[in-house]
Amino acid sequence: MIIRSSKETEGTDRHVKGASGTWESKRVVLARERVGFSLHETTLYAGTETTMWYAHHVEAVFCVEGEAELTDEETGEKHWITPGTTYLLDGHERHTLRPETDFRCVCVFNPPLTGLEDHDENGVYPLLTEPETDEG
Repeated sequence: MIIRSSKETEGTDRHVKGASGTWESKRVVLARERVGFSLHETTLYAGTETTMWYAHHVEAVFCVEGEAELTDEETGEKHWITPGTTYLLDGHERHTLRPETDFRCVCVFNPPLTGLEDHDENGVYPLLTEPETDEG
């Protein structure tokens, strides 16, 4: 059993700030835990714009706090995301998030992130893996 708060990730290698300056993520469960997914508390900052495309991952996002406009860049369709709303990127959709206020959400990724990922010039996270171990 693992017990970990997002607060205790602050100032560690699990607290990642995007090079874009538009978001930060407290990565609570990572690939190194070997449970098949990763879990993150992510904040996107008010007044910013972040375009993402998880070409290698499926992501589920649950909004906890704040409001943002989500645009599906493939269809042009826009959605208003508020607390209690979930969106699932099950088709690797290229999307843009424009937070009106600081937007805090809980994200689950499959395959799990290692904690080293940041968006490249296309908004993609690379597919990184943890090295195999000789346990058991």
